[in-house]
Amino acid sequence: MPTLTTYTVTFWGTRGSIPTPGPATSRYGGNTPCVAVEGSEGQLVVLDAGTGIRALGLDLVAKQNGAAKVEILLSHAHWDHIQGLPHFKPFFAPGNTVRIWGSRQGTASLEAILRQQMDPAVFPVPLDALSASLTVQQVDSDEFSIGEFRVRTIKLRHPGTTLGFRLTPAKRSGGPSMAYVTDNELGGGGQYEVPASWRRDFVTFLKGVDLLIHDAMYTPKELEQHRGWGHSTYEEAVTLAHDAGAKKLVLFHHEPEHGDDAMDGLVAAACKFAKARGGSLDVAAAQEGMQVTL
Repeated sequence: MPTLTTYTVTFWGTRGSIPTPGPATSRYGGNTPCVAVEGSEGQLVVLDAGTGIRALGLDLVAKQNGAAKVEILLSHAHWDHIQGLPHFKPFFAPGNTVRIWGSRQGTASLEAILRQQMDPAVFPVPLDALSASLTVQQVDSDEFSIGEFRVRTIKLRHPGTTLGFRLTPAKRSGGPSMAYVTDNELGGGGQYEVPASWRRDFVTFLKGVDLLIHDAMYTPKELEQHRGWGHSTYEEAVTLAHDAGAKKLVLFHHEPEHGDDAMDGLVAAACKFAKARGGSLDVAAAQEGMQVTL
């Protein structure tokens, strides 16, 4: 009898734009984006490398006696999605291997961008001085495999080249599915290099997903001042989840000015909006330390 495939999804960073530590954000978290996905065979995939990846690195080192083999998928190279990388402890132990997947930005390769981030002018340890074995893998195709995961990509509506990821089992047609979609503008606003069929294609990409993690940075009122910034509202995220037939929606990339009380109100409004649309969609907001098992 085949082993049942399961995924354990852990949120290490949930905040957008800039870290917001302090008592006002203690429940939903102040670290910038980082989500770890562990498969039933032990394969670990890390989604984004915001400041949340620092605590993940410490956890990996503690659990594995310093040994780590890590695969990191970067949605894009904006500060809040890579700023934890220089403080990722597995980088600094010989024998560890880290592979970072992501797209180029214009004419700049991902490796060039990461080298600039750790240039001695702004960080004391250059990329070439890391003790771990590091590979930067350019994502040039819509689909590839990482161990037990099949990874599909889609370009999002956000400044620069930003990717959404869908993860499913590589070795079988069934099993759990999840999608990580941060920094994505679902409504009108901005000029993005996506086809006219993008919305329809996007819904197809997400169809029937068990877990959808999606940008819900703004309230509808706040969005009016931020159209073209590449982000969405909780109402837009709920509507998308309904259209795609997702089972669970986790709101993500929280606005820095939204403390825990504001987030409570946003989640309540999102749940009310989802209920009014009918169906059985489960809606929650990402909190640091939260785990979802698929």
